[in-house]
Amino acid sequence: MIRLHHAPLLLLLALPLAEASSTYRCGSALVSTSAPTSEVQGKCGEPLSRDFLGYKEVLDQYGFRNEVAVEEWIYGPRGGMYHFLRFEGGRLVEIRSKRGI
Repeated sequence: MIRLHHAPLLLLLALPLAEASSTYRCGSALVSTSAPTSEVQGKCGEPLSRDFLGYKEVLDQYGFRNEVAVEEWIYGPRGGMYHFLRFEGGRLVEIRSKRGI
């Protein structure tokens, strides 16, 4: 018997999940989080889509606030998977993969 308070959890489990990773393989090349956009584009080529998401406020190592540009690049489909690469301040910060869109 499924209790009503478990219903939201079951709905979340039914959603297609994106997998997170710290590296992304482009053919024989590999890029890792913290790689600059120029390295990713040099190794992986032009993405299928490149979206500017806005700006994010961050603190630098000295405690000063800075605004950095946030972009998301999409590569794929490769083997039915799309790969979403998020850049903040020109550096790769997140890699997610999802089957289909």
